[in-house]
Amino acid sequence: MTEDAGRRGQDSPARRPGPVISVVLAVFLLLGGGTALAVGILGQDADPPAPSAAADTTIPGAIPAPSATHQTPDPGPTPATPVALPVSVNIPSIDVQSELITVGLNPDGTLEVPQPGPDYDKAAWFRDSPRPGETGPAVIEGHVDSAANGPSVFYDLGRMTAGDRVEVGRADGSVATFEVYDIRVVPKDDFPTLLVYGNTTGPELRLITCGGPFDSSAGSYVDNVIVFARQV
Repeated sequence: MTEDAGRRGQDSPARRPGPVISVVLAVFLLLGGGTALAVGILGQDADPPAPSAAADTTIPGAIPAPSATHQTPDPGPTPATPVALPVSVNIPSIDVQSELITVGLNPDGTLEVPQPGPDYDKAAWFRDSPRPGETGPAVIEGHVDSAANGPSVFYDLGRMTAGDRVEVGRADGSVATFEVYDIRVVPKDDFPTLLVYGNTTGPELRLITCGGPFDSSAGSYVDNVIVFARQV
């Protein structure tokens, strides 16, 4: 990730339980519209892995957040028992096992990201998205790399393929398992906000990091890699 976190801007259901509420996502991003999901390495030798040719990479995009400009229908009643908070993520296909930290919004409306220090290389759940296992798209972000330490937690996110499994551990000891159905590379200046944050008919998951070519003049990657999964 770079420090150009996208502002929240289309429809994104708020965390359940309770009726869906719109959360504001701005489509304008700092430093040229990128999401703050990767600190690039100036002069690095290779870009992070991109999805295979079989993956759909035609939709443009960058990490913003939800907006009150569109109203989406309430998907229905929530479970009687609230879903426990997410505490870890496991992605066997790319050898990722990470404790989850929680992020929200900065005072200026941009998305928070893991800061330099002991939590920098951990994945982060966006607290204004549903908890994994609730109806709607739970959002987990992670850095792609850093100048100081090289590859970070989601460096290999672009290597994932349809059918891969993602396991999210929760505070009560339960595990929500999701199956990948799409991986997309999207330009940061044309992020598909509604597609990422919009209401869904069941529990889904979005994994997001930076990717594509590295723009050394801007000090950031030009694209985002977005993995779409649904609970199984």
